[in-house]
Amino acid sequence: MFTGIITDVGEILSITPTAQGQLHRLHIGCHYDQTTIADGASIACNGVCLTVVRSGVEAGRTWFEADAAAETLRLTTARDWTQGSHLNLERALKIGDELGGHIVSGHVDGIATVTLREDLPDMARFELRAPRDLAKFIAAKGSVTLDGASLTVNTAVNDTFSVLIIPHTLQVTTLQSWQVGSEVNIEIDVMARYAARLSEMA
Repeated sequence: MFTGIITDVGEILSITPTAQGQLHRLHIGCHYDQTTIADGASIACNGVCLTVVRSGVEAGRTWFEADAAAETLRLTTARDWTQGSHLNLERALKIGDELGGHIVSGHVDGIATVTLREDLPDMARFELRAPRDLAKFIAAKGSVTLDGASLTVNTAVNDTFSVLIIPHTLQVTTLQSWQVGSEVNIEIDVMARYAARLSEMA
């Protein structure tokens, strides 16, 4: 479980395809203290919950390895990650941690596409198109997770919605690199999912 509050930006140092392309071993550099990363730990990478299989330190920099399986490669932007790609990282939530964003599972629902970027003084406004089957779960003033970042929805019309990115978020995440046409991982708010399900059963 995560909160959507990004705590580091990692870099893919290498990718090793295995199992006839059905599995990718990701070697990711980060700034976390390696002694706090246990094998089996969960780290969200651009919103995708991955399991650490190894970690270490090389040239003074912490690294960890995780596997992206076929389903992850099919449903998320992990299919397009390459050596040098930068990823928003978040460690799994611990009891007692501050819940600064909203409850995020790390199970990406699909891919949204940036349709508009508007640069404002110190901020940026983005419009995105969500997959049609997910659009019904996105509402103005509600929460959505994009590339692992917990964001508040400004507007939502049909399958298009907008978010406003504050200066701090632009500085400490990969969202600053989004352009028209960029594809991003989207996870809808779990509360919206349950509310919709309850409405269907009423």
